[in-house]
Amino acid sequence: MGYNVVPLQKLVEQFERLPGIGRKTAQRLAFHMLSLPGERAEEFAGAILDAHRLIKKCKICQNLTDSELCPICADEKRERSTICVVEDPRDVVAFERTQEYHGLYHVLHGLISPMDGVGPDQLYIKELIARLSNGSCREIIMATNPTVEGEATAMYMARLLKPMGLKVTRLAYGIPVGGNLEYADEVTLYRALEGRSEL
Repeated sequence: MGYNVVPLQKLVEQFERLPGIGRKTAQRLAFHMLSLPGERAEEFAGAILDAHRLIKKCKICQNLTDSELCPICADEKRERSTICVVEDPRDVVAFERTQEYHGLYHVLHGLISPMDGVGPDQLYIKELIARLSNGSCREIIMATNPTVEGEATAMYMARLLKPMGLKVTRLAYGIPVGGNLEYADEVTLYRALEGRSEL
């Protein structure tokens, strides 16, 4: 007969549902939670419940926020003529870490993927089109990942947006800093050559 404590097993199963968490890591996390004082465990559970209850999508860019507008859309100093389109709120965080981009964002919350049953209607594309009606935006930067789904989404959106007279650009691809040419695949090398710039 195996060792089975039902509440512990349920906790392990919940951790296993998280992305990138295997059985052993889920067990470690579950045992760690059990070792916390009751007050800290309640704080942890409360933080999860508060996040679910309080965090919503910005009414303009669809980024995550705890108010009507996210801090980026609410910031009057941001450059309004450029919108960077990303797949996920985590991508906004990555761009903001660079402190080099000063425009606005639009979060799609996914990519077009017919194999997974995700079409354009499941993404926040209509909301982007509605944003563009005021005419203040001149450039859309497609910052989706360089995957089949990312490329398909970027091409689909370029076909939608170019007739509106907007400049639609794509992030440059190439060799990562610290990378080694001998390990780069042909497509990466081709993109690196294509996106080269003058020194």
